[in-house]
Amino acid sequence: MALGASHRLQDGIEAVETMTRFALAVLALASGVYTYLGVRSILDGSATAVFFAAMIYSCAVSVAIYAFWTYMARFYPHVTSRSGRTGMLGIMALGCVMIIAMASWLNAAALAGSAAVEQHLAETIEDYTADLDKAHQNALAAQSLLPDIQRTSERFQRLSDQEQRSGALTGTTGAGSVVQLLAQMAAQLRELQAGIAASRDRVESLFTEGQGRISTMRGLLSSPGAIEPRADSFSTEAVALTGTIAALEQTSIAGSVKRAADDLSLGFIAPVASGLEPDLINRQDQVIATIRSSVAAQSKVLSDAAAEILKRPPVEERRFVPLSAAAAVLVYAADFIPSWAGAISIDLLPAVLVFMLAIAHASLRRQEESLPFAARITAAELLAAMEVQQALARSGVDLEALARREAAPAADDVADEPSNITSLDLPAKGTRIGPQGKAPQA
Repeated sequence: MALGASHRLQDGIEAVETMTRFALAVLALASGVYTYLGVRSILDGSATAVFFAAMIYSCAVSVAIYAFWTYMARFYPHVTSRSGRTGMLGIMALGCVMIIAMASWLNAAALAGSAAVEQHLAETIEDYTADLDKAHQNALAAQSLLPDIQRTSERFQRLSDQEQRSGALTGTTGAGSVVQLLAQMAAQLRELQAGIAASRDRVESLFTEGQGRISTMRGLLSSPGAIEPRADSFSTEAVALTGTIAALEQTSIAGSVKRAADDLSLGFIAPVASGLEPDLINRQDQVIATIRSSVAAQSKVLSDAAAEILKRPPVEERRFVPLSAAAAVLVYAADFIPSWAGAISIDLLPAVLVFMLAIAHASLRRQEESLPFAARITAAELLAAMEVQQALARSGVDLEALARREAAPAADDVADEPSNITSLDLPAKGTRIGPQGKAPQA
C-alpha cells in the first residue's frame, strides 16, 4: 500500500510540473501587464518614449518574477537540511520584498489608481468646504456686535431728543451742548453700524462665489471620463477657491470695529457748556461727565467683544497638491486594502505552489524511507548485489545456511561454529570482479 501511495505521489508531482510552469508564466504575464499600466501613469514625455519605457520595465518584471519562482520551485523542495531551508526561506523573503517594491505597488496603482485620485479630490473638497465655512463665520462674527451698537446709538439719540424737547437731563429745554454731544455719539455709532452692515454684502458675495467653486469641483469629481483632465480642471478651481477664501478672511470688520470702539473713548471731545446761568453750566458739566463715563463703558464693551473675535484662529492657507495614481495609492493605501491584496497576491501566489511542492516532496521522501529495501533498491544497486552474491558463492560461502542460522539462532551453535564470512577476502569497493571471483593481480 505504501509503495502504491509513493508511486501515485511521484506521478502527481510529475503531472503538475507542466501546469506549474504554465501558472508561473500566466501570473508573471499578468503582473507585467498591470505593471505596464502603473508605470505609464507616472512617466512623463512623448507617447512613444513612455510606451517603450513602460514596456521594457514590465517585461523585465515578468521575466524576473518567472525566473525567481521557477528557481524556488526547482530547488527549495529538495533542500532538506535545516540550515539550507533557513537560507532558502531568507532568500524567498528578500525576493518577495523586492517583487513588492518593483511591481506590486504599480499593480495596485493600475487596479485602484483612478479611485485613489478621486479619493484625494473628495477629501480636498471636504477640506476646502470646511475652510470656506470657517472664513465665512470669522467674517460674519462682527455682525454679532450690530445689535449692541444699534441699541446704544438709539439710546443716545433718544436721550438727545428728550433733552431737546423736555430737558430730561439738565432740566432746560433746547439744543445745547448736551444735545449736541448726544447727537454726536449717536451719529458715530450709526456710522459704525452702517460699516458693519455694508460688509455683510461683500461677505455674502464672496461666500456665494466660494460655494459656486465647490459645486464645480464636486461636478468634476462625479463626472465620468478619464481622471487626468478632470484633475487638471479641479486644480484650477482649487486655486481660484483659495483666493476666494483669502479674500473672505480679509473681509472681517472686527479690527475696524475695535478701532472705532477705542476712538469713542479715547477721542471723546466734550463741548464747552453753553448755558448762560452758572447753575445750568454746572448741570451741563455733570451730564457731560456722565455721558463720558457711559461712552467709556460702552467703548470698552465693544472693544473687548471685537478683541474676542480677533482672537479666533485664522484660516490657514491651503495649497492643493495634485497626486498621480501611483502616489495616491500609497497615500490612501488604507482605503484600498482589497486592491493592494489583489496586486500582491498576483506576485506572491507562486509561493503557495512552492510550499505545496515542498510538502509533497517531503512526504514522498518519508514514504520511500518506510518501504522495504527491495522496494527502494535501484537497478544498478541490484546488479552490484548480484555480483557480490556470485563472488561469495564461488568462495564457498553457503548464504542459505547463514540465512537459516540468523533466522533461528542458537547460543551454542553460535559459540561452536565460527562464521567463514569473517575470513573472506571481498574485493574492494569499485574493483572489477574477475571471471574466477577474484580481483585481477596488479
